[in-house]
Amino acid sequence: MIDWHHRDRRRVQSGVPAVSSSVPAVPSVVVFDLGGVLVDWNPRYLFSKLFDDATRLDWFLANVCNGAFYLRLDIDRDSRAAIADTLARYPDHAAEIAAYVERFDEAISGEIAPMVALLERLHAAGTQLYALTNWAADTFARTRPRLPCLSLFRDIVVSGEEQLVKPDPRLFQVLFDRGGFAATDAVFIDDNKVNADAASTLGMRGIHHRDPATTIAALQAMGLPA
Repeated sequence: MIDWHHRDRRRVQSGVPAVSSSVPAVPSVVVFDLGGVLVDWNPRYLFSKLFDDATRLDWFLANVCNGAFYLRLDIDRDSRAAIADTLARYPDHAAEIAAYVERFDEAISGEIAPMVALLERLHAAGTQLYALTNWAADTFARTRPRLPCLSLFRDIVVSGEEQLVKPDPRLFQVLFDRGGFAATDAVFIDDNKVNADAASTLGMRGIHHRDPATTIAALQAMGLPA
């Protein structure tokens, strides 16, 4: 569950905001990516059940169900339609490709406990919480009931529902419009550096999430009750 613009602001570096009169001292909004931040998504969880040879599995993940494959799904409402091109290119792997959609739940082990605890602390303190995720619309709807932490968000912007994917600034704008807040009011946490940098370029305080402790420290440095 992973790039654009320019405004007259100082860039955020290493998750620490530059001091600027146009930026609130303490952000009022925290926006989370989901996969890799709050949700333990890893296609290997599923595909390791379908391949008994590690070399073949690595080749498959590098060439067939790779980053471009997942991004194609993330921009669509219908995962089965989105995989049609990949099925046509790799007919010998049709069963494995189709399994990603049919058995998507097996690519997710659950919530990431220390990050959910962070989310709960922020929620208890009254911080406005939103999520912005690259996720296919249909598999998100299917998985949502398994993830009780999602109930803490005021809103969740899902790429597949908007047919836009991060780091496209238009998807961030959907978030700003629906949430009714400015980019400078918010922190954005994403495990993909390209997306975190894109958020910073738009005026948010981008944090490239590597591990819970580092992200929590970055939020605390901004004055948030993390």
